[in-house]
Amino acid sequence: MFKKLSRREFLQTTAAIGAGLYVSGKAQGADAPAKDVINIALLGAGAQGQVLMDAIIMKRDPAIRFLAVCDIWGVNRDKVQKRLKRYSKSGFRDTAYTDYKEMLDTEKDLDAVIVATPDFWHAEHTVACLEKGLHVYCEKEMSNTIEGAKKMVEAQKASGKQLQIGHQRRSNPRYRYCYDKLLQDAHILGRITTINGQWNRSKDSCQDNILREGMAPIEEAILNKYGFKNMQQFLNWRWYKGLGGGPIVDLGSHQIDIYSWFLGCNPKSVIASGGVDYWKDHEWYDSVMAIYEYETKNGPVRAFYQTLTTNSANGYFECFMGDEGTMLISEASNRGSVYREGWVQEAKWDPWVAKGYIEKAKGTKVAEDKDKEAVLDVRESIPAAEYKLTVELTDPYHQPHLMNFFNAIRGTEKLNCPAQVGYETAVTVLKVNEAVSKATRLDFKEEEYKV
Repeated sequence: MFKKLSRREFLQTTAAIGAGLYVSGKAQGADAPAKDVINIALLGAGAQGQVLMDAIIMKRDPAIRFLAVCDIWGVNRDKVQKRLKRYSKSGFRDTAYTDYKEMLDTEKDLDAVIVATPDFWHAEHTVACLEKGLHVYCEKEMSNTIEGAKKMVEAQKASGKQLQIGHQRRSNPRYRYCYDKLLQDAHILGRITTINGQWNRSKDSCQDNILREGMAPIEEAILNKYGFKNMQQFLNWRWYKGLGGGPIVDLGSHQIDIYSWFLGCNPKSVIASGGVDYWKDHEWYDSVMAIYEYETKNGPVRAFYQTLTTNSANGYFECFMGDEGTMLISEASNRGSVYREGWVQEAKWDPWVAKGYIEKAKGTKVAEDKDKEAVLDVRESIPAAEYKLTVELTDPYHQPHLMNFFNAIRGTEKLNCPAQVGYETAVTVLKVNEAVSKATRLDFKEEEYKV
């Protein structure tokens, strides 16, 4: 039977308590005692910033209070201001800023900042906030350069403040359940040998953002001051070198991060192919296919990843394949199943069904002993049996990760994606674009992952 778990329900499971993850209602801010109040500012109020803001508001935790918002575009500032003013318990002072330095100098009651600006600003914004003694939740990619990401780690260490990087799957109860229960406890896949993953988007969803009727553009002097040549760049910064990293960084970073997490190690090499194949007015590659090599304690693993911007077939997912089973999982719509290889006896998986780790899918047909003498094509394998995951996420995708950040500030949890982890993922992902440009295999040195 499926159980739809909110984050609180997940943390209250026996497994979570055993792992030291359980947090009481009071510690989560239910009664909003003064010591639990966290005053925050939103730095970067574009589409992603608004998603994060809404995830926080929807939690309805009176101890998490927005005091200020900062964005260089009046359209974004106005939209967020109106939203926060409608949220009566936010503590919002109706204070909006264009310059982040002015905000940090003026707002004396802040505890933390949510950084959701373009990638090339992440390092400067995060370092400045940390040096002001503020905790930071920074959207991924951690930075558009390795040097920038390294400065963020160094600043976090020097400040002693919390720095969470926005790889939100690391706090998703379904992903944590798969890691803790299916991989670490049950070892249900056997030896993992291969990974496949993708994020395919349709042409329509990859069209450039445009300045719509009624939207006042940013003055050219302000655009230039903050690193943009024009509104086209500002609205579509992910496609421009020096500003973002293209789809492999914007999309692939989330999923490649899961590869390393679930395998328990970073890759030793990458080879990649990509190009500006379709969107000819862009600078970054619109389609990329990469192959990583990992050396795990159980042996080598090859991991393929692709991102497309012209076709949405099969959406986005991560697929981990072992010699005894396969696990397919996606952040989208609680999609996910586990498949037992046909040669593996059903009895071997029965204990995990009994424990509620997985549930046998209805209508699954399993090869019976009497069928083993049937003549099959010599290239065919015995069909795999499907099992369903027994945990679903009902909260907004980013909410568990944000709440993990706030509870880390309160001292009741540890960060699920601290600075060092985010840095290692940045190294892993940013090197793909380099591999494409050099058209060769690139090796990772162990020291590259260290700060």
